[in-house]
Parts: sequence; structure tokens; C-alpha cells
Amino acid sequence: MDASSSVSTQHHHDAHSPAHGSGAAGDHHELPFWRKYIISTDHKVIGIQYGISGLIFLFFGFCLMMLMRWQLAFPGQRLPIVGKMIENVLGPGAMANGVMTPEFYNSLGAMHGTIMIFLGIVPVAFAAFGNFVVPLQIGAPDMTFPKINMASYQAFFVGGLIMLLSFFVPGGAAKGGWTSYTPLSDIADKGPTYHLIFNGQTLWLIAFILLITSSLLGAVNFIATIIQLRAKGMTWMRLPFFVWAQFVTAFLLLLAFPPLESAIVMQLMDRVAGTSFFLPSGLVVNGAAVSISGGGSPLLWQHLFWFLGHPEVYVLILPGMGIVAEILANNTRKPLWGYKSLVLSVLVLGFLSFIVWAHHMWLTGMGTAVSAFFQTTTMIISIPSVIILSAFFISLWGGSIRFTVPMLFATAFLPMFGIGGLTGIPLAFNTADLYLHDTYYVIAHFHYIVAPGTIFALFGGIYYWFPKATGRKMSDFWGKVHFWPSLICMNAIFLPMFLQGMLGMHRRWYDGGQGWNLAAEKVWGLSGFHWNTPISIAAWVMGLAQIPFIINFFWSIRHGEKVDDNPWEATTLEWTAPSPPPHGNFVAAPVVYRGPYEYSLPGRAKDYTMQTEPVQPNERKAPEPTMSLGH
Repeated sequence: MDASSSVSTQHHHDAHSPAHGSGAAGDHHELPFWRKYIISTDHKVIGIQYGISGLIFLFFGFCLMMLMRWQLAFPGQRLPIVGKMIENVLGPGAMANGVMTPEFYNSLGAMHGTIMIFLGIVPVAFAAFGNFVVPLQIGAPDMTFPKINMASYQAFFVGGLIMLLSFFVPGGAAKGGWTSYTPLSDIADKGPTYHLIFNGQTLWLIAFILLITSSLLGAVNFIATIIQLRAKGMTWMRLPFFVWAQFVTAFLLLLAFPPLESAIVMQLMDRVAGTSFFLPSGLVVNGAAVSISGGGSPLLWQHLFWFLGHPEVYVLILPGMGIVAEILANNTRKPLWGYKSLVLSVLVLGFLSFIVWAHHMWLTGMGTAVSAFFQTTTMIISIPSVIILSAFFISLWGGSIRFTVPMLFATAFLPMFGIGGLTGIPLAFNTADLYLHDTYYVIAHFHYIVAPGTIFALFGGIYYWFPKATGRKMSDFWGKVHFWPSLICMNAIFLPMFLQGMLGMHRRWYDGGQGWNLAAEKVWGLSGFHWNTPISIAAWVMGLAQIPFIINFFWSIRHGEKVDDNPWEATTLEWTAPSPPPHGNFVAAPVVYRGPYEYSLPGRAKDYTMQTEPVQPNERKAPEPTMSLGH
């Protein structure tokens, strides 16, 4: 109650600013640029800040992968032009005469995973779309805690800068993988040639503390906002599915991130304060015994990391599912099939995601009873995912489908996520995982879920809500130019990785597997090693395919086709607000009378009915039977 009153007080106070459409222009000055856009407390500005920052980090993380693909396709060969530039900037430790060093390859691997997930997908999927869309969809004037919202973005931004800074310290960025497994990550980048703090691994830990803090602040804010600030009439079962997805995602972050944050603090203490939370007794490095108290457990780090790591997968995918649900309902012109089963499935998915984490740890030698438990729960968690995906497919049945650009990305999401999910089933069994663990099969499985899965959903969401944020529409033509090469290249990159993985090719081979006999075995006419070349070419083409999106995005902000407040003829609350929405979002406080997806109601002049339209007395009656020609 206090939260909602505090927000309403703030908006009442701010409503007199001429920047927010008040007529009292002579009495108050407009907010300066830095207050309005840099340290704003407006949820829409913060959402756009998260979105643009996250997209930049996503592209940067993708560029790191494109560098890795050169090394895998052409190991030991000079990287043209770019190789010398990197050597000039980062020194010969990264590129020796234009040839990538093994240490730099390890850094690229660790930082690609970290940046794509924690600086790219999570900020865009959860923070950007959540911040911009959720308050609008529930009819709220802002988030419950606007200043905490601002602090959340600032912590994320500083954490991102520190992560980038780590490339420039002596020794380069972190090399312990995106999972930062101990004891390697405890002893890497240490010694007389390294600074105690300004080394890659320590900066990675410090940056991560800020990123986790950012996510926790955001999660608390989302939960409070969705519970406290829903518009009059917005009952729980009238919430759009996207809001439900964000609500469950916020709980996942709130409950799963604190164990990892405590683990990161402990690992930081191991590195700078001489503790041994994760360092075992009798550790020998470079032939010499390490002087530590010992008694720590490397397995403890794995448990704490994967206790976040598995819910994190759903932190990535649930917002994507929410976005896809909105786009499917809007472009089939019919209600989502099985709304209540979708809501129940997402709640069950959130709960089960906390009791499957050890399926990432089959190789640690757990007992049969424990492994049986985690295998069983891993199989059970596939059920709500299948229900959600099935509901989406059934929603297409009988729809008057409009293949807009958002719909192209949403429909592509469905089979891509299906492939990612089905290929995860063998990994749920420890007998199969003993062979497939840490091979390219795992890379392909995971990336089918988050690359053509979640990232396609994010692209669809950007095209879908761009008119609400700017009042203008992105180009359909260039959207299709962006979509089709991206779809083809995604499959050309990751499908062959299943073959490489089943050959047994390891995900961390610096030379692409050229020195290993099993990588010389042929499948579909190419050896495992030689598949690296077409995969890499597809990755570079996909990088080029993002250029139309980047140009389209920034060009359309000023020059895109102007549209009205509801260009997609949608039903949810955000489309009743002006485009772009003013401070406080709505001209008048909205009142909700009906569910979120009232499309194609019988007997109405138009095929969409907004949530704010009152229910007519005769609306729910069955239509009168029509007279046959014989009468």
C-alpha cells in the first residue's frame, strides 16, 4: 500500500513539469538532458537504456564469437586486418603477429558466454522489455520504486564497464570459462606479475557482483509492481501472459542469485584475502605445493553456480515465451489457446527449475540415488515446457494469420525452441551425458534454446513494441532482410554442432580438433574438424545480417513511418496509452473489464476488443441461429 501511494505522490508532483505535457510552462523548467535520459527514474527511459545497452553488449559478445570461429576454422593462421588491430590494442599476449594465442582464445570463450547471457540477453529480455512493457500492460504509472530502478541500471552499466575493462589489464580478461570453475579460477592470473585487483579473473568477479546486485534490485521492483500497482479491474487472470512470465522470472532471480553472489564473494576472498573456501588441501601448481590453509571444496562452487545456472536458463527463456505469446495472439487474431494452463505451466516451470541443477554435474560422481532424483526431475520439467509450446502451436490453428515481421520471428521461435528442448533430453540421463558432456552437442542444444529461441523472441518484441516506444514503425522490408538470413544461418551454425558433438569433439579445443583422431572421422561428407569452416562462414554471414537491423532500428527512431497509438490493433492496456507514452503513461487511469486476448468476438464490428471496453449486457449470449435458405 505504501509503495503505490509513494508512486502516485511522485507522479502528482512531477506532473506539473512542462516536459510532461503540463500547461504551466512559465512556472517550471524542463528537466535537463542528463536528468531526463541519463539518470532518469522513468521506467520507459530505463527500459530503453537497458535495451540499447544490452543490444550493444549482445553484438560485442557476438563479435567475440566471430573471432573464435576464425581460430576454429583456420587454427594458427593470421587473422586478416583485425588480428593486427587487436595486437596493437591488447598486445602480443592476445595476438602474436596476427595469430591468436591460446590464452586469448580462452578469454574469448569465457567473455563471450558471460557477456551474451549476463550483459546481453538478461538485460534485454528481463530488464528492458520488463521495464518498458510491464507497467504499461498492468496500467501502472511507473515502477513501485523508481529510484531503485535507476540504481539497478547504474549497477548493471558499471558492472559492464568493469567487465570490458578486464580486456585491457595485464594478462587480459578472465580465462576460467563463463562458469569460473575452481580451483582454476582461484589460482589463475595470480603471482608476482599480476596486480592483486586489476587482473582479469578478479575484475570478472567484481563486475559480476554488480550485475547480480542489479538483477536483484530489478527483481524486487518487478514483484512489488505487479502485486501492488495493477489497474482497477486487472485481476490475476486478466494479466497478459507476458506479465506472468516476467513475474515468475523475477522470483527466479530473487531466489537463485543470492547463493551465487555469496559464492562469488567467497571466490573473491580466495583470490585477494588468502581464504580457501574452494581450494582443497594438497594443491600443487607448476610442481610446487600451494601455501594455503586448504580444506575447501571445488564441488561447492559448482553446486552454488548451477543452483543459479539452471534457473538462469528459464530467466532467459520465460520472457521470450511471454513476448511470443503476445505476438501470436495479435497476429492470429484469436485468443491464446489454454491461457490458464499456460499460467499454471509457467508457475510449475519456475518451481521445478530449482530442483534440477545437478544434471549439469553428472561427471562429479554422484551416487545412484541422487542421480536418479535429478534425472527424474529433469524429465518432469520438460512437461510444462511441452505444454507451453503445444499451446502456442494450437493457437495457430484456425487463425487468420498475419505474417508481420514480429510474427516471422515468433513463429520461427517455435520449432527452434522445440529442437533445443528435445535435444536436451539425452543430456538428462547420466549414461548419455558421460559421453556428450562438454562436447559441441551441449553447445548446439543450449544455443538452439537461447539463440534462435530467446534472441528471435527478443527481435520479434523489438519490432512489435517499437511503435509504442517511438510512435514510428520499423521498415517491414528490412525486417524481412534481417529475418531470413538470420534464420538460415542460425541453423547452418548450430545443426552441424550436433554432429561434431556426437563425434566427441570437445567444446574447448583451441585448435578446432585438428590434432585429435576422433575429429578426423567423417559425418555427412566432412570430418568433424572440417565442419568448422562452413559453421564459421555461416557465423560471419549472420554477423552481416544484423547490419540491416542496426540501421533499421536507429534510422526508424527519427524517420520511420508514423503510426497511431494501436498500429497492430491489439487488445492489451499498453496500446491505450499514447505513443510514445508520457510521464505517468496514461491520460486517464485505465479500468479493466475483460481478459487480455479478446480477439474475433462474435457479433462485433471489429476483430479486436480492448481490455478497457466495458462488457455489454448481451455480449456473452450465444449468437442467434441463422435462417437456412429452405425457410
